[in-house]
Amino acid sequence: MSKLNASIMSYKNRGKWGDYSYRGNCSGHVINDLLDTFKPNRFVEVFSGGGTGRDVARDKGYKGIHLDLNNGWDALSDEIPVASDFIFSHPPYWDIIKYKDMRNNQYDANDLSNKMNYEEFIQKLDKVNKKIYDALIVGGRHAFLIGDVRKSKKYYSIIKDMTWFGELEEHLIKEQFNTVSAKKSYGGSFIPISHEHLLIFKKTGIWNMPIKFTKNFDKDIRELDQITWKALIQGAIEELNGTAKLSELYATLQDSKKAQKNEHWKEKIRQIVRDSTVFLRVDVGTYQLQ
Repeated sequence: MSKLNASIMSYKNRGKWGDYSYRGNCSGHVINDLLDTFKPNRFVEVFSGGGTGRDVARDKGYKGIHLDLNNGWDALSDEIPVASDFIFSHPPYWDIIKYKDMRNNQYDANDLSNKMNYEEFIQKLDKVNKKIYDALIVGGRHAFLIGDVRKSKKYYSIIKDMTWFGELEEHLIKEQFNTVSAKKSYGGSFIPISHEHLLIFKKTGIWNMPIKFTKNFDKDIRELDQITWKALIQGAIEELNGTAKLSELYATLQDSKKAQKNEHWKEKIRQIVRDSTVFLRVDVGTYQLQ
């Protein structure tokens, strides 16, 4: 018996459970420890993959229900066949692993690991996670394991971008071993991803469903009210290749919201460049960043 007693999970071997050759299988110790910790009455696994959860459940005496395209269950179009107090899911990490290869190259249009843009993947993942929440009884938990993704030098945090259904009860970090990136050597400042996230969501009410989502947008800081003159002037100097005359600062910032709301905005700029330690006077009326 191995109840979870810390928010960091680290298993250097995946255990005796499941198909070792099935890419993306999580360590059976994760499921084993979750079952020991929460002791559910009915265990359901979504995205059961290579059979790890099935083997753990069998060892622990659970008659688990294990759902996956591999056994004919479609996460997008099929319903979870029972109500449960504990559902574990370990979905594809976008299209990092092509799971059709695990099905003898059999394509399925509803495979979440198909090639698709990130926004479409998140929308489909949200649909599955909402379905899982709906299948929980009050007091039930959804244990959700997923990693972050880096593609074309851009970092994608799936847990940040997806919708959260239910009350977040726990956030655990699982250390990864034997990853592809860990076997490579990188130059520069690149840091390989070597962790996953295990989120535990709880259903706390019959009718009330907590929902949380992130909204991403870009904003020109010159259009903001809550921005400092220092930040605006620093941005202007950087845009002007590191050196700026006062006249150039005026021209760059004259249409900013702060300038439009302050009739003495030129005097304010002169005060900031004179008094702030961020700026260095290099000539009469000319400034650089310190």
